[in-house]
Amino acid sequence: MPAHTSARNSAPILITGGAQRLGLAIAHSLLEQNLPVIITYRSEKPSVEQLRKLGAVAIHADFATKQGVDDCIEKIKAQTDCLRGIIHNASDWDQESQSDDYDALFNKMMQVHANTPYRLNLAFESLLKNNHGMSDIIHMTDYVQEKGSKKHIAYAASKAALHNLSLSFSALFAPKVKVNCIAPALVMFNDDDSEEYRQKALKKSLLEICPGAQEAVKAVNYLLQSDYVTGQTLHLNGGRHLK
Repeated sequence: MPAHTSARNSAPILITGGAQRLGLAIAHSLLEQNLPVIITYRSEKPSVEQLRKLGAVAIHADFATKQGVDDCIEKIKAQTDCLRGIIHNASDWDQESQSDDYDALFNKMMQVHANTPYRLNLAFESLLKNNHGMSDIIHMTDYVQEKGSKKHIAYAASKAALHNLSLSFSALFAPKVKVNCIAPALVMFNDDDSEEYRQKALKKSLLEICPGAQEAVKAVNYLLQSDYVTGQTLHLNGGRHLK
């Protein structure tokens, strides 16, 4: 069992957007290590009930509104007075071609990916510092935070803002809390992605593979176990930046 593993009565790790894809895989990994987990979810689905049965606390939250963030903060503070970590995984992937209300689109992306982590980090500072030992904040950002995106302009900008928040919070919360980013490129396909798209996407990286959610799980476990990494970004892109 890993050195950082503790009993269920230790401080929980909060995962936003923990009911699907990377968040779900991370939640399962932490639960398998006997670590207590709180997830937030936007829509009720079978994976939420499955996590509950495994021992996770599941809290409904809508981060698209200020009230939704306010409600989430109150619910989590009612659950615990300390946190071992926060993994900010909740995300939307809206693109400009799907809307002509660009003001609303930009505000939504910034609200979900930047404002929500900003507010949760500040609201839970004391909970993180109440934990015995080191605590962690992990921001799930994106490869496009440095490259930009022609199709997801507002999304890319909001992920860049989240990356910058990591730098500020790593300085603000040191030395008690480590704050880092994980920036994936393609690590998972969607079930409905065509074979043509998959082959084209694989060619964008040097390694030409789609490693699956476990690549993000391994990155999370590394950061949680590390003693000397803060203000950094782990890039999960298969060498995509060198193509």
